[in-house]
Amino acid sequence: MTRQALTLALLLAGWLAVPHGAQGQPGPPPPVEAAAPVGGPTDSAAPPAPDAAAADDPWGFEDGEAEDAKVETIGDILRPQLMDVSLTVAFLSFALVSFFLKSKPLKYVTLVMAVGYLGIMKSQLVSITDLFRLVDMSFPSVRDGVTWYVFTGFTVVSTALFGRVYCGRICAFGAFTQLMDATLPARLRVEPPRWLEKRASYVKYGLLLATVVYYMATKHFAVYRYVEPFWMYTRSADVVLWSMLATLLVATVFVRNLYCRFLCPVGATLGLISLATVFGIKRWSECKSCKICQKTCEWGAIEGPRIIKAECVRCDDCERVYADQSKCPHWLIPIIRQKKIAEATAAGRPVPQFIPLDRVQGGKGG
Repeated sequence: MTRQALTLALLLAGWLAVPHGAQGQPGPPPPVEAAAPVGGPTDSAAPPAPDAAAADDPWGFEDGEAEDAKVETIGDILRPQLMDVSLTVAFLSFALVSFFLKSKPLKYVTLVMAVGYLGIMKSQLVSITDLFRLVDMSFPSVRDGVTWYVFTGFTVVSTALFGRVYCGRICAFGAFTQLMDATLPARLRVEPPRWLEKRASYVKYGLLLATVVYYMATKHFAVYRYVEPFWMYTRSADVVLWSMLATLLVATVFVRNLYCRFLCPVGATLGLISLATVFGIKRWSECKSCKICQKTCEWGAIEGPRIIKAECVRCDDCERVYADQSKCPHWLIPIIRQKKIAEATAAGRPVPQFIPLDRVQGGKGG
């Protein structure tokens, strides 16, 4: 055998003696047993094997997924919003108390709170943008919008039950114009003729329809700033919008509650809901001939014995009048009748005959 043949045979034998992996690469070296620590027990148990899950997930991804999969509780959702929700509920509760007590001082306290808290602090009002949400079926998540659901839900439910309570004492812009009306001299007021007032009240329904249709066609969300002035509490607008607002407020000096009565799309929406009011204003049989409440109403919501539900904002003015036994004929007429009957009986004259009067006609009003 030549030297070249012998060398080739030795190389081939060495190559066959080396173990190989599955992919044709040299396999891993044989495991080396760890030596027992110096001075340690020689018969101790073997160290525990690493957890199988940890071996399968060395980077801890599955732990993160488990945390993400944790179900949020109501407490988790409410905790960050608890203060805001509590203050909103407290204010709405106070507003309802002032409404049920028919207290004029409490009503004005509510109006001041509406401007200060809902307007200046929170800038939270029911807006036509909420109708845009309805059009798109896109509402705030419960995680971030509990206050919105409480506030909007209260507005809708209270309107269905009692009428436009929101417009009368909760809306921060309506509250502002009512406070203007209470502080400015009455001699500046100009009352539009009844026929004009009635026709002008339909303008807000036209604005409501036009704005919603425009949004459906264009998805131009910012259009709301041109049909409602509620953005004034954000103190963020251009020169055109500030000029429009200034013009509106100057006009409101002369025509009380101008925007709320004739231009507000939200008022129009709530007016439509209020047509189904469950607990309306009481009316008496004497209301057919008495005009005291009609003259008292500053919203054009009374026509003789009829309450125009869509225009009534439950301001309490007429309700305080007919509860006043020294002013309302409902209380005075029976007293006058009894006096005349007593006088006739004492004088020996025939007792006068009166047409019977029902105490209440239609508890729900017009």
